[in-house]
Amino acid sequence: MSTPYDLIAKVPAFTVTSTDVADGAEMKPAQASGVFGAGGDDVSPQLSWSGFPAETKSFVVTVYDPTAPTGSGFWHWAVADIPSTVTSLPTGAGSADNALLPEGAWQLANDARLRRYIGAAPPAGSGRHDYFIAVHAVDVESIGIDKESTPAFLGFNLAGHTLARAVLTPYFSA
Repeated sequence: MSTPYDLIAKVPAFTVTSTDVADGAEMKPAQASGVFGAGGDDVSPQLSWSGFPAETKSFVVTVYDPTAPTGSGFWHWAVADIPSTVTSLPTGAGSADNALLPEGAWQLANDARLRRYIGAAPPAGSGRHDYFIAVHAVDVESIGIDKESTPAFLGFNLAGHTLARAVLTPYFSA
């Protein structure tokens, strides 16, 4: 399956799983947005990954809805500089207090300008939206961008550093 991340760089795949979301399945209310009135809780999903290249030096996690009615999609979550020794994030790691993120990892502001996970919230009547949850294995310990950078700028910088990528694509409907 082609993903929007293929525009960043076509790279080998590895495996990502979750106890909270599943590829091709509808998201639970916990992963939908309360901030944007979709009746959810804005809780980031648990993620575990394996099979990435041995030369991986860090990971980046992103969640993106390419069909949000903005002309540029909507970035729901972005976490940079996850150490290569970390192979999972617990449910709720995307909270604003960063308490469940590993040392050194940090959250970029999403398209709502919040440094946290914002759940699915497609506009009423817009139908099914796919949410591309990706773990990017990168060849540097730090992606080296400013803490005020946008997720789109993060994606631009991933273009030359992504070794492999794992993607889950749950959906949510309005």
